[in-house]
Amino acid sequence: RKEMQHITETLLINGSGTAKLVETCVFFFILILRAFVLNQTTRLELQLLEHSLSTNKLERQISVQTSEITKLQEKNSFLEKRVLEMEDKHTLQLKSIKDEKDQLQVLVARQNSIIEELEKQLVTATVNNSVLQKQQHDLMETVHNLLTMISTPNSAKNNFIAKEEQISFKDCAEAFKSGLTTSGIYTLTFPNTAQEKKAYCDMESNGGGWTVLQRREDGSVDFHRTWKEYKIGFGDPAGEYWLGNEFVSQLTNQKRYVLKIILKDWEGNEAYTLYDQFYLASEEQKYRIHLKGLTGTAGKISSISQPGNDFSTKDADNDKCICKCSQMLTGGWWFDACGPSNLNGMYYPLRQNNNKFNGIKWYYWKGSGYSLKATTMMIRPADF
Repeated sequence: RKEMQHITETLLINGSGTAKLVETCVFFFILILRAFVLNQTTRLELQLLEHSLSTNKLERQISVQTSEITKLQEKNSFLEKRVLEMEDKHTLQLKSIKDEKDQLQVLVARQNSIIEELEKQLVTATVNNSVLQKQQHDLMETVHNLLTMISTPNSAKNNFIAKEEQISFKDCAEAFKSGLTTSGIYTLTFPNTAQEKKAYCDMESNGGGWTVLQRREDGSVDFHRTWKEYKIGFGDPAGEYWLGNEFVSQLTNQKRYVLKIILKDWEGNEAYTLYDQFYLASEEQKYRIHLKGLTGTAGKISSISQPGNDFSTKDADNDKCICKCSQMLTGGWWFDACGPSNLNGMYYPLRQNNNKFNGIKWYYWKGSGYSLKATTMMIRPADF
């Protein structure tokens, strides 16, 4: 532009014509326009080159990303395939487990039905046993009455039963110390009351003074009794009988007593167990038995489970077994589950006394299936 201005000024000075000036201006304008176009073209080419480089870079990145996407798609396909395989496998396993569960439910239902049927049979058998015991008891009483009718006044029965005393005592030890040393039936009184109780007193064994709580000897008395009957006592003090839980509980909570249990088998053997301390809890505590200090010849381990258990009868299930031991084994006793002893079980005669789970049992002397011939439970003050 400076050059064009300079030439214009020169031409004007030299007096050249206007036409020449215009021609010159056009020439320079064309030159300037070409230079401008060339400059713009170069700039655009540079921009195009930059864009091309950027495009190539983006294309490479896109190619890399596409490759990564392809790899991820392949991996995803593989994982989907694995998932489908595992679903098929787990579906089969779940089906198998469900089938096993259904089979087990069927078996459980079947077993429940069998158990219910067995329980019904057990109840029926228990009822039958009670009926048989009652028939046996009635028969024994009939025989006893017949023997009494034909016997003489000086029979062996009179030698066994001492004359019943009319004087009342707290226990047989007190009667013995008063000078009454003949074994027999005595009248005892409940502690701190005037209520009387008939009991058999053994005035001969180990110094005498023993109050007999229980005696089994011939099966003449049914011992499968109710809670109330075991509470007040039943039977004949001259023969088989149960003194009564309430009387024994009140008596043994007055002072310390010892308990002696005499056992006889069918082969003529005799053994005993002695507990240095014995008492029964109250009825509210279900006449729980408490024992300490075991000695004797009927086993080095107590056949009455320790610590003491609650008393159970056929109508009062207080044992630790869902099977209701008193109904299954018959008789009232301090059952555990169901425990190694039951001296109030079913009475079985000779040659029928083996393999009897519900008989008169003392496990640590004769085992679980041997039913004893005779038993006696008796107590005496520890300071006698």
